[in-house]
Amino acid sequence: MSDADLIRTSLLDDNAFAVLFDRHFRAIFRFLRGRVGEQLAEDLASETFVVAFRRRDAYDLSRDDARPWLYGIAVNLVREHRRTEERRLRAYARVSVDRDDASDETGERLDPAVAAALLDLGDEERTLILLLTWADLTYEQLADALGLPLGTVRSKLSRVRAKLRTRLAPTDAAVRTSGSPLA
Repeated sequence: MSDADLIRTSLLDDNAFAVLFDRHFRAIFRFLRGRVGEQLAEDLASETFVVAFRRRDAYDLSRDDARPWLYGIAVNLVREHRRTEERRLRAYARVSVDRDDASDETGERLDPAVAAALLDLGDEERTLILLLTWADLTYEQLADALGLPLGTVRSKLSRVRAKLRTRLAPTDAAVRTSGSPLA
């Protein structure tokens, strides 16, 4: 059964929505965990499905895959918690890459330079690049999840990648002193 079929069925039988939950909860949770940490991610992932359940009658049944819709709901919930995310990235940016405490409660490491570069992005830009990399959505799914035209997604991602390349590129002085083969 496609996601659209499950949602359609859930309009008559609430229990059918549980299959959609089982199918996508882990992916939504993983995305959210990367954005807001393990404890909050569990709450927000659950809340994502509560919101989706309440709004299932508005779902576009011509779309077989509900993941972009669910990610869109999750992104909106994260926006409400944006301040927490920014504080977390600032903490990562202050931590030395060599230190053991550069990992969060999930055990995942985030390079301080990457954290600082992500902080330099606007919320919409950060959401776009993280959905692309952490949630592994296609450009089409990104457009659907964020309610943007496909061309806009492509151009915004191009600009975000350019910003990140510039921000993460080694400076000439650092290259000269490190003897990096990238020079």
